[in-house]
Amino acid sequence: MKTSDFHYNLPQELIAQTPANPRDHSRLLVYDRKDLSIRHLHFYDLPSLLQPGDALILNETKVIPARLLGEKEGTGVPVEILLLKRHTQTDWEALVRPGRRLLPGTFCTFGGGKLRAEILQTMDQGLRMVRFHYQGVFEALLDTLGRMPLPPYIQTQLQDNSLYQTVYAKQDGSAAAPTAGLHFTPELLASIRTAGVDIIPILLHVGLGTFRPVAAENVEDHHMHSEYYEVTQDAANRINEAHRNGGRRICVGTTSVRTLESVTVGDGIVQPKQGDTSIFITPGYTFHAVDALITNFHLPESTLLMLISALMGKEEAMRVYRIAVEECYRFFSFGDAMMIL
Repeated sequence: MKTSDFHYNLPQELIAQTPANPRDHSRLLVYDRKDLSIRHLHFYDLPSLLQPGDALILNETKVIPARLLGEKEGTGVPVEILLLKRHTQTDWEALVRPGRRLLPGTFCTFGGGKLRAEILQTMDQGLRMVRFHYQGVFEALLDTLGRMPLPPYIQTQLQDNSLYQTVYAKQDGSAAAPTAGLHFTPELLASIRTAGVDIIPILLHVGLGTFRPVAAENVEDHHMHSEYYEVTQDAANRINEAHRNGGRRICVGTTSVRTLESVTVGDGIVQPKQGDTSIFITPGYTFHAVDALITNFHLPESTLLMLISALMGKEEAMRVYRIAVEECYRFFSFGDAMMIL
């Protein structure tokens, strides 16, 4: 497969710059794989699409203010570090700019010297291993000095950082939001629970594997960066019980899909597990733990669109995306949602 096979034309004005207000008033395109039908609803209609006994599986990761702006020590050259994955209390994998000036042995300063970053080594794909030097609590410094790492296609400034967090975010660690979850409100979640649906949290810290563009011409040449995940014993038991009793396993977001598919064996049994996954799901993949998916509309030629195409079929996915463009759905992180049944 060619990466260009997953291209589609998107008018700039359909790239959402702000989330819907209220969150659950975003639109919802519902696609049924059985009859290839499409319905146009709103996200607050979601409870009517669910059934008692279903399992709704959420990624409870929380975005950290992972973007640090400072200067190269000794020269004053502006620098940027984007934190991706924590290895120890002080050491992080990160993207850096300008890469040609931030070589091993270089120091950067942030907040007038409150936080210093030492470039330890250059890694694959242009990443750096960075060690931070500081007094006090790193998380408190990051809250003060860091910025929310909004995608480059969002040009507006957030008035409230919580707009780029799901209402159920709990565990710090992501460099980007699991955006399918941004549509939920506490009231909508309560309504779903009342309808007899089990809401089950799992975890994947969103990093480079999720949002890195595909640069390779051939899809199979793309290398997925690993991301940390956790599925607890309780979560595995509840997902497996729902499946045994005929309930659907409905994933909220591609990160939930990638997590479950990383811990599920061939017979569909979810295993409690934690670790790193670099799973890359493309057309031809056989799903083991996903019966339905709630997701946003993704960038052309992205790994996320490839995953959607694996679930729907590539031709159907591209057809539905063309319809979404024609119907003026809002795209990407703050855009509208799609449910694949």
